[in-house]
Amino acid sequence: MPSTHWFTTPSGKTRARGLHLDFHGTPGEFNAITDVPGVEVGYTTLIQGEGKLIPGRGPIRTGVTAILPRGQNMVPCFAGCYSLNGNGEMTGTLWIDEIGELQTPITITNTHSCGVTRDATIRWMVDRNYGGSQDWGLPVAAETYDGELNDINGFHVTVQHTIDALNAATSGPIEMGSVGGGTGMSTYELKAGSASASRIVKVGGLSYTLGVFVQSNFGLRHELTVLGVPVGKYLKGGEMRSKGAGSIIAVIATDAPLMPHQLKRLARRVPLGLARTGTVGHHGSGDIFLAFSTANRDPLSNTGGEVRGVNYLPEHLLDNLFQAVAEATEEAVIDSMVANESMSGANGLVVRALPHDEMLAILRNHGVMEL
Repeated sequence: MPSTHWFTTPSGKTRARGLHLDFHGTPGEFNAITDVPGVEVGYTTLIQGEGKLIPGRGPIRTGVTAILPRGQNMVPCFAGCYSLNGNGEMTGTLWIDEIGELQTPITITNTHSCGVTRDATIRWMVDRNYGGSQDWGLPVAAETYDGELNDINGFHVTVQHTIDALNAATSGPIEMGSVGGGTGMSTYELKAGSASASRIVKVGGLSYTLGVFVQSNFGLRHELTVLGVPVGKYLKGGEMRSKGAGSIIAVIATDAPLMPHQLKRLARRVPLGLARTGTVGHHGSGDIFLAFSTANRDPLSNTGGEVRGVNYLPEHLLDNLFQAVAEATEEAVIDSMVANESMSGANGLVVRALPHDEMLAILRNHGVMEL
C-alpha cells in the first residue's frame, strides 16, 4: 500500500507523487534515503533579511544538511564516489578512493562554507568519540553554489550551525525543498534544493532498500524534462541564469551488501537519472556523487579478527540496483522543485517555484496524464 509520506512532506508540502506523477519503481515507506535502516538526516536552515545585498549582513538563504550513514554508530561503511563534472567540491573522496570506506558523517552546504562544515564535523566527532580509537578524520563535506539568492560571501554558516544539523539528524520522513544546505538553491531556473527518494529492490530473491538524497542546483529552464516531456520548453518567464551553472550533489545509501568498486558503479548511474530530467552536465556545474552500503557492519568494525570475511552481491545481479539509482535520482530532482515555494533573496531576485498546474497541463497535452 502507498504511504502518505510518498505524497506530502512532514510540513505538508505536496510531493511529485501527490500530483499523480507516475514514476517507475516502488519506494520505501518514506520515499527517502532514511528508508535505509540506520541512515539519519538533519538540517540547519538559515533565512534572514530581504532586499539589497550587503555582504556580511544578508539577505541570508543558506544552511547545512547532515547525513549520518549509521546514525550515532561509528562503524565505517564501504563506499565509492564518482564525479561527472568536477566544478565543485566533495572533501574526503581521495581517502574513500584509497580504502573504499566512508568513515565520517556527510555535510552539504554552500560553496564558501564547505570548509567550515568539514572542520566542524571533526570537532563534533572528537566531542562524541565518533570513530573510537581513531584520533583523526577526513570528513566528507560537499557544496553547491547559492550566491544568486544568498549572501554567500557573508560566511553566515558557522561551526554551531553544522553541529546543530548533525545533532538534529534523525530517521523517518524528512523535509524537502528549501531546507538545510539546499535553502538557496535552484534547478532549471526554478526554486529547488534538498530532496530524496527511495526504491525497494529485488535481487536474487532477496529485498533491499536503496535511497538517494540530492542537493539540486543545476540546469537551464528549456532543458527541464518531466516524465519524458520537455516541460521547461513551455514554461515561460522567470529565467535567472544566462548559462548552465550551479551543481548537484547526490548521496546514495543502500543496505545491499556491496564492495567499494560496486558502489562506485552505483554512483556512476546517477547521471542517467539526471539525464531523464533534461540536463547535459554543463561546464559550470559540479556534479559529484557518493554511494555507501550499510551492510557488512561486523567486518568493518574494529573488533574483527586479522582476517575478515564480507558478503557481496555478484556483478551480474546489480542491474536492478542500477535501475533504482536512476529512478530515485530522477524523482528526487523533480521533488526538489515540486515540494517547494518561490523565494526572494539577494537584491530582490525572485526564483519562482515550479507551477504545479502549468506543469500538469503540459503533461496532459502531451498525453502523459489523463485529462
